[in-house]
Amino acid sequence: MSRRSTALAASLAPLLLAGCGGGGAGGPATVALPTGCSQVAAPPPKHAHLPAPRSRLSAPARAEVETSCGTFTISLDPARAPLTASSFAYLARRGLYDDTLFHRIIPGFVVQGGDPTGTGTGGPGYTVDEPPPRNLSYTRGVVAMAKTQVEPPGRSGSQFFVVTAADAGLTPDYALVGRVTSGFDVVQRIEQLGSASGRPKAPVVIRRVTIDSG
Repeated sequence: MSRRSTALAASLAPLLLAGCGGGGAGGPATVALPTGCSQVAAPPPKHAHLPAPRSRLSAPARAEVETSCGTFTISLDPARAPLTASSFAYLARRGLYDDTLFHRIIPGFVVQGGDPTGTGTGGPGYTVDEPPPRNLSYTRGVVAMAKTQVEPPGRSGSQFFVVTAADAGLTPDYALVGRVTSGFDVVQRIEQLGSASGRPKAPVVIRRVTIDSG
């Protein structure tokens, strides 16, 4: 990785992954949307207080993420991240991700969602601790969990991000979920509605997340 890419990642990581607010969609609904995206209103915030999951995925699973810009598929990685992948599936099955925003989108870096409040500060009511593989690289298509800078490596709640950069240059501190294996063009469509500040130009809504364990 070049020094320039490393410096860029270092400057963007606190902004994007700290979960310190500043999210949500901005601007009026007159923004020209990419082909394949629907004009939607930002959903109302939800406040979750879920108990932590008690079971783990027993087999590989896929998460179908239906958004206002189309559907993409995440292949969850319970082999390398059993606790985190299982928590993501649990939250999806409990409907926590349904009708929530991609609240922070930075082109050439990541798209981030999974906060039920839509503010960048919310979570499910519990946390999971599972340090990621030390050799993990956050390359294009990798899905991982966001955390605050003061939290230990591998801590997660519900917020997740999809890497859109060739290599985001992040240190292996963010819990692994899996990888986008289908529909990455949809992720790139969502990325077009981002900004350097991370504030979306228009709302992008996660309509529902469905887990397929077959």
